[in-house]
Amino acid sequence: MTQERTVASSAAQRHAVDDTGPLATVIAQRTANSNRITFIGGPAQGHSSRAFLFATDATAALLGTLVLTPVQRHPLLVAGFVVLVLALYRNAGLYRRFDERYMLDDLPAVAGRLAVAWCVLTALATLPPLERVSPHAVLTGFAAQGVLTFLGRSLVYWRRRVTLVRRPCTTLLVGPEQTAARVAAALQRSPRSGVNLVGVVSDSAAEPRADDPAAPLPVLTTVGDMRRAVIQNGVRRAIVLGSAGAPEHLPWLRGLSELRCEIWELDPEPSPYVAQYRAPGRQLAGFPVRPLVAPPFPRHPGKRALDLAISSLLLVLASPVLLTCAVWLRLSEGPGVVFRQERIGKDGRPFTLLKFRTHRPADPLESATRWSVANEHRMPWFCRFLRRTSLDELLQLWNVFRGDMSLVGPRPERPYFVVQFSETHPGYSERHRMPTGITGLAQINGLRGDTSIEDRCRFDNAYIDNWSLWRDISILLRTASEFFRPTGS
Repeated sequence: MTQERTVASSAAQRHAVDDTGPLATVIAQRTANSNRITFIGGPAQGHSSRAFLFATDATAALLGTLVLTPVQRHPLLVAGFVVLVLALYRNAGLYRRFDERYMLDDLPAVAGRLAVAWCVLTALATLPPLERVSPHAVLTGFAAQGVLTFLGRSLVYWRRRVTLVRRPCTTLLVGPEQTAARVAAALQRSPRSGVNLVGVVSDSAAEPRADDPAAPLPVLTTVGDMRRAVIQNGVRRAIVLGSAGAPEHLPWLRGLSELRCEIWELDPEPSPYVAQYRAPGRQLAGFPVRPLVAPPFPRHPGKRALDLAISSLLLVLASPVLLTCAVWLRLSEGPGVVFRQERIGKDGRPFTLLKFRTHRPADPLESATRWSVANEHRMPWFCRFLRRTSLDELLQLWNVFRGDMSLVGPRPERPYFVVQFSETHPGYSERHRMPTGITGLAQINGLRGDTSIEDRCRFDNAYIDNWSLWRDISILLRTASEFFRPTGS
């Protein structure tokens, strides 16, 4: 156990038991196939409770309409009322995943939505050909649904609280060890929080405190030890202490996301000053917490459909231009019209990028490792024209059609420079979360050719974090408006 330190002896760890169950022990033994990952973690349980809430609310709404005989004769109206109630509850956030929760917390929101739904139902019931319903029947149905909803949700919440105590969520703390020890002690004193701590992830390990009566947790100081702890203990959640955006947390969060762990952010030092538009948060043993969304780029079918539609259309429309450029280059420059070069795409996978050949490097090594090819200024006038207008990039539409690239995304780079930039620019490797593209947010902001790699990286990651289909369309339109530019990419 060279890369892991535990505060207590192994014998004490084997027999240490807290309120939420036995203390897990992390085995740090390295094996030949230790890099292989088995996804036994995953999001914490909670989907079944939400399903029970949906069923409870729908049943209460259906039973509440039984007292309205004229309404019961129209099944579509009843179904519409049930859908309306569920939609109003969902809009109020009453189906968000929850841990320790009580029905009294939701009572104002439930009562208000029920009143709105019954007002709508009463208004519809007065329209022909429906028979008029009495106010007494409306009040009786409203009260019956309210009582059934209160009892049903109370039962679901009680079941969830019991489950949290009996089967707590296996969790890692990420942050400084001293802060983690204080938070861990508070969580262990509150078994109803539903957290079973199995370790602390920290860059450095502090010396153990002799006066600390609590059972110590293993301290994991390397990404490899953390991954093994997740696999061996079935960790489903990681709680980051402080800001999850801190640079020292990024390597840990990347590994936890790959292992499908749910990530929460916990503020160990609550402050009375909060963001102006901050949404109501959750609490865990009195600490404010909020779930975080993992950063990987979503696989949206609309993006691929847009790529296929536009690339196929442009290939057809641009075929005369492509043919003219190919013939001119063949007659003026000789064989080898198409230039092929290995680039790095999504998830670090290499692919062959296609361009019109506008310059001939001295050898393949120069092409793969030199940022700007030597004697590039001596290109013939037609090749310079292709470079200045980016017509030499049109062949990449075939890469888009094949699925190697996308129309919009970070520009692909050669393997030599990917390794180099990943070591010198933090966050550069995060660009490979999504398919590379012909154009992107960095390009329409003037970051082409010999420009700052750090700035490109920042713009590319900002595009991925805020991606939407309309943003792709807007970037394509801005690219089309600036098609003729003084430098190539």
